[in-house]
Amino acid sequence: MVMATFRFYEELNDFLPRERRRRAFAAGCARAATTKHMIEALGVPHTEVELVLVNGESSGFDRLLEEGDRVAVYPKFETFDISPLLRLRERPSRRLRFVADAQLGGLARLLRMAGFDTLYDNRIEDGEIEAVAQAESRVVLTRDRELLKRRTITHGCYIRALKAADQLRELFGRLDLASSMQPFTICLHCNAPLRGVDKASVLDQLPPSVRELHNEFSTCDNCRRVFWKGSHYKRMTALLSSAIAS
Repeated sequence: MVMATFRFYEELNDFLPRERRRRAFAAGCARAATTKHMIEALGVPHTEVELVLVNGESSGFDRLLEEGDRVAVYPKFETFDISPLLRLRERPSRRLRFVADAQLGGLARLLRMAGFDTLYDNRIEDGEIEAVAQAESRVVLTRDRELLKRRTITHGCYIRALKAADQLRELFGRLDLASSMQPFTICLHCNAPLRGVDKASVLDQLPPSVRELHNEFSTCDNCRRVFWKGSHYKRMTALLSSAIAS
């Protein structure tokens, strides 16, 4: 066994026991332990980590730890461009697509409302999430830190908030989603793209009051639902505005 000193920064401390938060502490490491193994053994999912410095030098997750190493672990940087330093991921997740675990149905619906491709099934198992995340380059959203420790999951977010609206605000802040959202372009129910339709083609699907008051409609070719800008549209728009402003 070798001894190394660790220091976690900002929100990564939420994953640590109180006595280890916001301070350097020593920990024993197996002789073949990598930075990734120890970071997760200490309770922090690797998907929450943006930068690792070992003895002041940027390090990958596969670095073997040695006696006396000093390891500094950082979350996402909100202000500084640290791309020249990064050695953690082979490729960025350029096109943001998500897969949400069974606990986050409300968040999945709100992300679809904002125009983000978000897979969700309340019966989905962790193994299925891992497989689809890898196959389709999706960001895993979960409140289960053990899921984010799975080896092939490279991009993920541990969601701290409990309510769906607060979860959306949290995610908008962490991933800077405001600039890439396309509201009301994805079906809230089945995650398929929406397309505009003429009123005449959906007239038989509309309640009488909607026929009188509205002229713009969209539909989902998968589930055949029809959408219009009713009172629900105003509430959703207000929620998105709140998320952008957070």
